[in-house]
Amino acid sequence: MNWKIKKIGAVVLAVLALAPSVALADIAVGDSIVSLGADLSIEEKQSILREFGAGEDTLTIEVTNDEEHKYLGGIVPEGKIGHKALSSSMITYTEKGKGIDVDISENINYITEETYRNALVTAGVTDAHVQISAPLSVTGTAALTGIMKAYETSTGEKISDEVKKIANEELVVTTGLERDLGKEKTNDLMNAVKVQFAKNMPKDAEEIRGLIQNISKEYDIDITDEQVEELTIFFNKLKSVDVDWDKIAHEAAKYSEIAKEYSQKVIDYLSSEEGQQTLEKSKGWFAKLIDWLKDFFANL
Repeated sequence: MNWKIKKIGAVVLAVLALAPSVALADIAVGDSIVSLGADLSIEEKQSILREFGAGEDTLTIEVTNDEEHKYLGGIVPEGKIGHKALSSSMITYTEKGKGIDVDISENINYITEETYRNALVTAGVTDAHVQISAPLSVTGTAALTGIMKAYETSTGEKISDEVKKIANEELVVTTGLERDLGKEKTNDLMNAVKVQFAKNMPKDAEEIRGLIQNISKEYDIDITDEQVEELTIFFNKLKSVDVDWDKIAHEAAKYSEIAKEYSQKVIDYLSSEEGQQTLEKSKGWFAKLIDWLKDFFANL
């Protein structure tokens, strides 16, 4: 068995074993919370609630245009934020390990499902089905602000302003990359870098730049020098923000084809004769952990 594959398996095992779970306050699987754009009419709000399938007892909050500008101003072009908060969202909490599933309506014309998900992973939101819609064609910026506000309201967990801002900046960076690289390659690149950050945190911008260049070359993702620089600046900022890198890596591995390739190598090792001998020697909780990891990777 190649020592590199063993090393990959050991690192992934270590990352996942140490990854903490999200402690939710007074919410259960199936609970939902809706964030409505404050500038919707009463009729529009009712229509959105029907579209989401929200029950009469579903907790509902509002997000204002001022809140959009607070967290998106200077990051998202003013024209994309606008002067009204219209896009809305509903979070429905799912079983642990399900990850983030995002559905957006055809009226969201700027932010993609992948971009919402990547930004929410960075902000610490996990294991939820997220629906996003609006009564007319809009960018969807109010919905992102509303999702984070709704998450804080329902879980009691505060997302710091700096984390909100860096998550919003990620939205802008990935939206720009998607236009040139496409959704799949952009998603792979962003998540692969996050996984590598958790495994071996770069010391400075120069190491970050090299990491981005290496990943893009290894997986044939053709990006320009300007895009490398933009990503370097973004990830250097993210590096300084207080986020849970183990949890981010755990979530990112679910959504990156590159990470899935690493995961397959772990499955192959654990299924090999040598891997089976390791399982036989392992007793108690460690053996159960490895069995769980094999199931987890198999379902990525």
